[in-house]
Amino acid sequence: MPRIAVIGAGISGLCTAHYLVRELSAAQRDAEILILESEETPGGKMRTVRQDGFNMEWGPNGFLTNKPYSLDLVRELGAEDRLSPSSDLARKRFIYSGGALQRLPESPPAFLKSKLMTTSGKLRIFMEPFAKPPSRMVEDESLGDFARRRLGPEALEKLIDPMVTGIFCGDPERMSLKSCFPTIYDMERKYGSLVKGMLAIRQERRRKGLKQAMSAGPGGVLTSFDDGTQVLVDLLAGKLADGLHTGVTVDRVERRDGRYRLSVTERGKQDEILADAVVVSTPAYAASALLSPLDAALADALAAIPYAPVSVVAVGYDKATLQNPLDGFGFLIPKKEQRKILGALWDSSVFPNRAPQGKALIRAMVGGVRSPELASAPAADLVRLVRQELHDIMGITAEPLLGRVFFHEKGIPQYFVGHGRLLDRMDTALSAFPGLYLNSNAYRGVSLNDCVLQSRLTAQRLCKELV
Repeated sequence: MPRIAVIGAGISGLCTAHYLVRELSAAQRDAEILILESEETPGGKMRTVRQDGFNMEWGPNGFLTNKPYSLDLVRELGAEDRLSPSSDLARKRFIYSGGALQRLPESPPAFLKSKLMTTSGKLRIFMEPFAKPPSRMVEDESLGDFARRRLGPEALEKLIDPMVTGIFCGDPERMSLKSCFPTIYDMERKYGSLVKGMLAIRQERRRKGLKQAMSAGPGGVLTSFDDGTQVLVDLLAGKLADGLHTGVTVDRVERRDGRYRLSVTERGKQDEILADAVVVSTPAYAASALLSPLDAALADALAAIPYAPVSVVAVGYDKATLQNPLDGFGFLIPKKEQRKILGALWDSSVFPNRAPQGKALIRAMVGGVRSPELASAPAADLVRLVRQELHDIMGITAEPLLGRVFFHEKGIPQYFVGHGRLLDRMDTALSAFPGLYLNSNAYRGVSLNDCVLQSRLTAQRLCKELV
């Protein structure tokens, strides 16, 4: 019976193992699947902390239903009754601009009335269909250059910059359009314009009888679970319990006699595990260290993917003490505003089950590429910093009921310009090692939907190789 080792039990590792079980069963093949996790608890950064009735997320808030991958997984797990769609307030999003919270417009009429952008900035966006095409000499363009070229500098400052901050905690001047937003990259090249592309897609959907509304935003409904995102981790870990081993650190991966040799440490004891196939579902920097004995070029490419440090600061309040109704999803802050936080999510407004009755939960993001030094400040200092920022931005003066800080030293992978070339280098190196795969959010998407899809594709490719 072949043995498959999945290194890392974050959401990508767990999903990969789940799909391996499914694909092998469909092919009527047996294999031993080992999931090796260095932490005592699976889930990676996808974890829910419960305290005094508050449900606080370490990282991801949920997933969008604009893509089917996460929903399909939940249905396979028989857990649709655990889903918790966001409230209607999630559609109300704000940008802090000019010293005030401005609502992000959701439609062309709302955009025209919005005070977020100047008249000249709005007109520049309306001229998008006539913007100059990308240079044929530039294969990989930064988000900053793309936004200036197609939408204008004000749209970059007030729309694109905060969006990139919210997703990647990154810098649009360094992030790759092609790697971060491949759909937008392809749309421009196919239709010559984002507006023309959206209109063409809408017409195609009408011909097919589909009624999904087109939007400049991400679309779909933000969805989580009744007890937070930890539910999905627990469901997967429960299904895979027989092969899941926590507290096991893989120190190195080598190849010998057509198989892979994993040097592992468990409870202070060193051992070796032989496997016929290996899926490395750790962060890229950890994968680099593991695979350096196997291939130096592959390890170098992995080490070249940078990560942004970020701290998630959760503060809970008694609603009656707030001077703000928290009427919306939350807000993001453009770099030009020079605030010390990147933005804040009004979690208990989006998902009421995040706080007890009569209470409110806010999570603020600190650090990122913009202010990496702030992310590692002491927890007490970060809570004070966030309280001051919420006071200045939202007028909140109340004493919080709780304050928790979740620090991620290497939080979110950054898809800089040239990211695609790194992936090509990795694919070339991996072609020399049958049965070796890389799968995490460091490569082809950071969202939960992306992780689920890439895990399924990885499992399918591996099973075809075994069969």
